[in-house]
Formats: sequence, structure tokens, C-alpha cells
Amino acid sequence: MALVYRLLVAFVLLFTVWELFDEEDLWNQANNALVIIPLLLRVLMIK
Repeated sequence: MALVYRLLVAFVLLFTVWELFDEEDLWNQANNALVIIPLLLRVLMIK
């Protein structure tokens, strides 16, 4: 079950990173960067 959770979070993380580099507005890039941090920690299983 933990593997499925990690894969799902990694999938969301992948698209968030993609959106970070695709976005042109600086504020939206900053927002994406703030979302990436907790997602990355969850993929690495760091609380």
C-alpha cells in the first residue's frame, strides 16, 4: 500500500515540476515550488 501511495505522490510531483518549468508567471512558479517541497518529502518518506 505504501508503494501505491508513493507512486501516486510521485506522479503528482512530476506534473507539478513540469508545470513549474512551463509556467511563465513568477508568482505561479513560486507557488509550484512551495507545493513541490512537501510532495518531495512525502516521496522520500520524510515527515
